[in-house]
Amino acid sequence: MNNNQTKIGVPMQRWIGFLVFLFPFLSLITPSGIGFSSVIFVLAALCVPRKAWGALAPHWREIRWVVAAFAFNFLFAAVCVWARPETRLDYLDNPSRMLLGLSAAALVVLARPPRAVLWWGVVAGAVCALPFVGYQRIVLGDPRPGGWLNAITFGDIALCLGLVALAAAIDYRHSTRKALLPAFGAVAGLAATVMSGTRGGWIALVLAAILFLTYARLLRSRRVRLLLVGSFALFASTFFIPAFGVQQRVGEGVRDVQTWLDGGSAFTNVGVRLELWTGAAQLIAERPLFGLDPETVRAGLRRLAAEGRIQDVVLPFEHLHNDALQALATGGVFGLLAWIGILAAPFAFFARSLGRGAHAGAHAGAPMRQLMPQFAPALAGMLVVLSYFSFGLTEVIFWSLKGSMFYALMVFLLMGFCLTAQADADNQSMENKRGK
Repeated sequence: MNNNQTKIGVPMQRWIGFLVFLFPFLSLITPSGIGFSSVIFVLAALCVPRKAWGALAPHWREIRWVVAAFAFNFLFAAVCVWARPETRLDYLDNPSRMLLGLSAAALVVLARPPRAVLWWGVVAGAVCALPFVGYQRIVLGDPRPGGWLNAITFGDIALCLGLVALAAAIDYRHSTRKALLPAFGAVAGLAATVMSGTRGGWIALVLAAILFLTYARLLRSRRVRLLLVGSFALFASTFFIPAFGVQQRVGEGVRDVQTWLDGGSAFTNVGVRLELWTGAAQLIAERPLFGLDPETVRAGLRRLAAEGRIQDVVLPFEHLHNDALQALATGGVFGLLAWIGILAAPFAFFARSLGRGAHAGAHAGAPMRQLMPQFAPALAGMLVVLSYFSFGLTEVIFWSLKGSMFYALMVFLLMGFCLTAQADADNQSMENKRGK
């Protein structure tokens, strides 16, 4: 048994494993499951603060840039609150709680729960979310259902759960029976995002397909390859089934763009975004280095509308429906760097983690089961980051506290499982060398 596990006791180990399961499971089927999980992870870490930090300390070199990115995101928000009296204190809420998500990684490294608890939580969350949103769509007749969240955030998180479930299937590639549950989770997550009518996730699926194709040669599993092909083919088939409304949403998007280009009304889903982005570009040009606080950005949009430089359809909206433009408008160059950091640093961590396993496999010629234990969580982490990048092209996904916390907790949990998997592989390698 691991020394850390012995020190914290079996009850604490089981409690942490239960928390890991609970987070993705509650994310979409409860109104406050994500926020609840974020608070409980912090409280659990505060119960064993020295042990939690001690568990992370040996891995500091590997995680330092990720921690630095989330810390910079928080510190920049703090500077904005200090330097701009008009900026409200709740501007710190998202960045501070995202940084505290590091507690989830510390607990995973300390207790070393099996990563199956995360996989089953993801699968259960996706499978339970589908009938929830399906009832709203089919029975209640809501064309854009979102459960307890708005439709866009619901659809985005459901897609993340589906993609993580696809990655989880890699851990069960040697057993058809065991791989069935992740397969159900993947299909349920993709179906739930279709039910929500969210279009922003479609780009994420393209990026996910490219990522899977890039590493397909390393999977060495016909089952997983069939699951990947089947899942993406199933999603593509929804375009040809009128009941899902995918074809209608694509047609609406094309018409919205054409209407806007022709100088018509921007009072459409896509037209409003294009008009917001036009206004954002003008505001960014006025203060490119430090940006403006969110309320001043909204006042600027009202001014541009009053001057006739943009259409007044943008006035009811709180943000710019694009993460990069929102970061530039409200934080200038430094705000953009903060946004890039919380995406690029975790992606680089997961890419390195996956790359180390691939390199080891290439030189040792041993089975992937032994040499690449971090493959599934690392690939899942890359998928989560790519998904949030793509969501941010047409939405400010980090505006939502739930959207922000889902990202931070999922990233830090997957980081924790990558660290423990790599440590186990290193220990096994050292034992094999001693045996020789």
